[in-house]
Amino acid sequence: MLLACYVVQAAATPDPLDRYNVVWDTPSQNSSGSMPLGNGDIGLNVWVETNGDLLFYISKTDAWDEHGRLLKLGRVRMKLSPNPFRAGTPFRQELKLRQGEIQIHAGEKAAEIILHIWVDANRPVIHVEAEGKQPFHCEAALELWRTTKRPLTEDEMSAGVDSFTKNEPAFSYPDTIVENHKTYVGWFHRNVESLWPATLGHQGLESLIPKLNDPLLHRTFGAVMTSAELIRTNDTTFKSAQPVRHVVLSIYPLTAQTSTTNDWLSQVEASKKKVDVVNVRRALSQHLDWWDAFWNRSWIRITGGDKIRSEQEIVSQSYALQRFISACGGRGSSPIKFNGSIFTVDVSGKFDADYRRWGGPYWNQNTRLNYWPMLASGDFDMMQPWFRMYLDALPLAQRRTEIYYSHGGAFFPETMYFWGAYFNNSSGYGWDREGEPLGRTVNRYIRYHWQGGIELTAVMLDYYAFTKDREFLHKTLLPLAGDIIEFYEKHYPRETNGRLLIAPAQALETWWDCENPLPEIAGLQFVLPRLLDLPDAQVLQRKAWRDLLAALPPVPMREADGKQILAPAAKFQTLQNQEIPELYAVFPYRLFGVGKPELEMARRTFAQRAVKGNSGWQQDDTQAALLGLSDEARRMLVSRFSTKDPDSRFPAFWGPNFDWTPDQDHGANGLMTLQSMLLQCDGQKLLLFPAWPKEWDVEFKLHAPMNTTVEGVYRHGKLLQLKVTPRARKKDLAILDAQ
Repeated sequence: MLLACYVVQAAATPDPLDRYNVVWDTPSQNSSGSMPLGNGDIGLNVWVETNGDLLFYISKTDAWDEHGRLLKLGRVRMKLSPNPFRAGTPFRQELKLRQGEIQIHAGEKAAEIILHIWVDANRPVIHVEAEGKQPFHCEAALELWRTTKRPLTEDEMSAGVDSFTKNEPAFSYPDTIVENHKTYVGWFHRNVESLWPATLGHQGLESLIPKLNDPLLHRTFGAVMTSAELIRTNDTTFKSAQPVRHVVLSIYPLTAQTSTTNDWLSQVEASKKKVDVVNVRRALSQHLDWWDAFWNRSWIRITGGDKIRSEQEIVSQSYALQRFISACGGRGSSPIKFNGSIFTVDVSGKFDADYRRWGGPYWNQNTRLNYWPMLASGDFDMMQPWFRMYLDALPLAQRRTEIYYSHGGAFFPETMYFWGAYFNNSSGYGWDREGEPLGRTVNRYIRYHWQGGIELTAVMLDYYAFTKDREFLHKTLLPLAGDIIEFYEKHYPRETNGRLLIAPAQALETWWDCENPLPEIAGLQFVLPRLLDLPDAQVLQRKAWRDLLAALPPVPMREADGKQILAPAAKFQTLQNQEIPELYAVFPYRLFGVGKPELEMARRTFAQRAVKGNSGWQQDDTQAALLGLSDEARRMLVSRFSTKDPDSRFPAFWGPNFDWTPDQDHGANGLMTLQSMLLQCDGQKLLLFPAWPKEWDVEFKLHAPMNTTVEGVYRHGKLLQLKVTPRARKKDLAILDAQ
């Protein structure tokens, strides 16, 4: 049997990663007590309720509905009889990180049932296996909540959902169940309407409608569910005809844009057939290999501490769990959603599992935080969906720039749908446009907030520095960066002294009515020299980049307590939010930090910041690490990783904070802080222990530029082992004193 195959492989020498597994010895009350699982594109929230039912939500990274909301596919409920989960009987539910699976042991030893749940890391299929020491009955049923067309409630609309026209509600549309199929339970959601043309039309981009493809219309997502051991009894349910000792339930999700529903059904059946060609035992072995290779890419394991639950243990487990969550939802067609990824759950009596605060669009400031730490962890495959979203949206961005501003280049708004457009409600472009010129958003928080394109360029430059991937350079980095920089070159005027004047402008969402905001100035100063160092850029591009670099004004400064510190902009006056734009010169644009000039000035700026915080998207702890402030970075990191959603049982379901649970900004910031405390990179130079607490023992492996890895063991204040690959890079490594 398949479980026996798994047990043999799992009986290896104890793994240090196993101590970060999440183990529960009681069932949960509801979906807020679920564990996440996934294969990068397909996700599950898995829990067992006190009544003995096993439940799981199914999600997918590209299940976008008519209004651009990211929906669940559905929910499955499994019942076992005799019930092994009844009160007072042994129970153990464990998320096994190394294996990428959830295992549940339930019932008295003589009648124990073991459930083994995994989403194939290499194929689009979910497997739920149950094996009992005694025969049992099994029932598995699909549960849908989108059964009729209904207007979204006021609370649901206020989450940031767009309607097709002004003053019209958005709708939840029903799913379809495949009727009278002989062998499987099937269902799907098909978009028969689409927000896309209304969005482009309202934003003055109607000329693009016949030239671009609608990404929502006829998008169809769902799944088919099968079992060789169970009998299909109706359109939603499988049951055992007689007691069994082993059951495998398999579910095959698919998203596709098809001309007809029959085309989608043909595609999902073909996908199932392709998956089933591979023997399940072989597929499981390959699944285990994928997860093993993933965990061997990199690690940070901190030990020490004399408490039952030490800060070292909290930080180490949180680091592993957040990286696992990113891996579960990070290899799909769409980037990771900052406001819950694919692991949102229902809020009893208020919202279904499709709800998430801030809705379906992407906020760059939030989304980018998922991707910065993937560089040091070597998770380069998971960065591709984010890059691809912007590359796919580039044609729209180019034409929009030409239509709005009559010049070349491209800008990407701070908040956008995955296809690149603003959203229409008051959080974006705005339905009420009286007095507003074409292209200017009603929402002033994002009106001139375009610097995310510069930060995207910075991440792409780091990606190329780490991987030296020439295909990425030519097909992604140069096309995107070229148009982003051209926008800044052509959009803003020059002063009489030839200096660039970035105005009207704003410093992130926080300072309105600015001139020369620091994020733009520091960002351009950070990326332009690196762009000029790239091979194969066009001659005219290089000239334009050199000219723009020469025209940049200095990084804005101001005086505080008689000393110079960084300023949010050269001129600023209207405070509206809580960000600290001046510290963008530390992160993401690493102009100041450990080993660089004016470190003390940057530290004074950090000390003077108006709003202090280390939750959600706030990045104070990462900036503290980059400034070598070990004590502050440590304190904030421990606090960050000790604070989860009080309503969630899973220890790495942070939130809701500013966004929604599980808050991906919150966890990703923690990954980046810990990495930056341990290893920092500046060009070819590598700094080890730039902000590391000397009492934290650690085993680590991290990635660095030029296809480099740095691996070591630090204990009792001494570096006991060090391995730099390739060895020639060891000369570039400076080992600093832990603090």
